[in-house]
Amino acid sequence: MNYTLNNLPERDTKPRDRGFTMAMDKGLSIREVEDFIDVAGEYVDIVKLGWATSFVTPNLKKKLDVYRSAGIPTYFGGTLFEAFIVRNQFDDYRRVLDQYEMTFAEVSDGSIELDHGKKCEYIQTLSEQVTVLSEVGSKDAEKIIPPYMWIKLMQDELEAGAWKVIGEAREGGNVGLFRSTGEVRSGLVEEILTKIPFEKIIWEAPIKAQQVWFIKLLGANVNLGNIAPSEMIPLETIRLGLRGDTFWHFLNVETPAKKDC
Repeated sequence: MNYTLNNLPERDTKPRDRGFTMAMDKGLSIREVEDFIDVAGEYVDIVKLGWATSFVTPNLKKKLDVYRSAGIPTYFGGTLFEAFIVRNQFDDYRRVLDQYEMTFAEVSDGSIELDHGKKCEYIQTLSEQVTVLSEVGSKDAEKIIPPYMWIKLMQDELEAGAWKVIGEAREGGNVGLFRSTGEVRSGLVEEILTKIPFEKIIWEAPIKAQQVWFIKLLGANVNLGNIAPSEMIPLETIRLGLRGDTFWHFLNVETPAKKDC
């Protein structure tokens, strides 16, 4: 930090298990990655190469090396996993992970119909090779999963070997955890939290209002994902109560009454 401010919420430091921020790289160039790391690398815990962008990204190995040299792990989006699975190429997917020296992988079924027992088998197998993040929720806005099922899916996937589970929202923040308007399905989130430890969940929250909602509910060290590179520093100020949205939330002083003009 560039100077001292009192009464800031305590942030876990990297490498951390809570307060984890996952950035979404949707096709940055190597130069853009270098600039991104220079500005915001301190606040990034992991980077997801969105959906299957890694398939068409030029100079992929060099790009991954830039992240790796900065100590920032990366992983391929869950849609790429699904693209291999639907083509019966699971072993090929595992070879791709090795080829690109990936240490994380995402297992999801947001775009395909996948028997949940089979999904857990994939998680178990991959967890012997890499650290697994498993995503729960559908990319189909018409498919509403009841809270009890979210809980069961998350519990089963953690037991199968997932390090953390991801609450689906897509990069637009308008499915899964959220209504089509982007509004949080607050009852769903609160019910999930009665059974799943908050540090075990990464909430996809690409929109500022969603980030604010989770930080006010769970504090500065909530795990958030699908954050745009340009929003990393703004998000950190929200976590620290240094933006209007959370300005008074962490201060141990009374909010001053507004005076009439």
